[in-house]
Amino acid sequence: MADAPSLPVSTMPVPPVCVIGLGQLGGSLAAALAAAGRPVSGWDVDPDARDAAAARGVAITRELSGVVVLAVPLPAMATALDGLSLDPDATVTDLGSVKVPVLQTLGPSLGRRFVGGHPMCGTERSGHAAVDAALFTGARWALCLEPDTELPRWLRVAEVALAVGAEVVPVTAAEHDDAVAAISSVPHLLAAALATAAADAGPLALALAAGSFGSGTRVIGSDPAFVTAMVEGNAGPATAALARVRAQLDRPWPELVAAGHAVATRQVGRRPVRVPLERAALLALGRAGGAVTGRPAAFLEGWMPG
Repeated sequence: MADAPSLPVSTMPVPPVCVIGLGQLGGSLAAALAAAGRPVSGWDVDPDARDAAAARGVAITRELSGVVVLAVPLPAMATALDGLSLDPDATVTDLGSVKVPVLQTLGPSLGRRFVGGHPMCGTERSGHAAVDAALFTGARWALCLEPDTELPRWLRVAEVALAVGAEVVPVTAAEHDDAVAAISSVPHLLAAALATAAADAGPLALALAAGSFGSGTRVIGSDPAFVTAMVEGNAGPATAALARVRAQLDRPWPELVAAGHAVATRQVGRRPVRVPLERAALLALGRAGGAVTGRPAAFLEGWMPG
């Protein structure tokens, strides 16, 4: 499949944003956009979530236009738009924690209108009671650039992420899933193993548990259905990443501790860069560990490690 052309993007009115699913992530996004003065609407099957969002200034509607954000659990992606009216020109994105399965699910029906996304934020809490308008501030937001992604649509979604204080990391769906297997899927599995092993050690161990145990097990306080869908939806990359962890545990302990300490305490600077509105350049930025932070003109501002 040939790359989509990198065309100049003209100045256009800021499109409205409609968020489907008003729990922690979707509700926080809608609240942040409303606080920033962006036109934002939303829908949720839960009337309590709709009422909570409306109280934060979100218009409740089934009519979807502009940038439509699917903030629903992975198993619900395929049916998230059922019963709703989607404008034919709308750009659709999602906040799912894996990208290849979502692309395979939504790509056939949405085609180039779909731009996969995943903000790297959230807590072990869930539901509309966990909404936080500052949730995305400083977060990395992975945004997929596939060979057929329409760059103007990608930019519209990127502008939504930037509007709530996130930094945009251009990736492909496959690259995203490989990366998050190591830094998200495996930590959830390790947290589950650590919590279970500590319980097996007896009540004294749990009574003495303090900071390091709490930090190591925090994420497994998330909804088990959410965690299971995340790791099973990314099973191949997660299995490979878990094998790398097992290999590390077989190293001599002093060597392993020293290596891990070096990674955790490394100092990584930032150097500002300008990135052209072109797929290869954007993906090179993401692969280098950089991110997009703004779009002042016919280029994007960002940074790279250095």
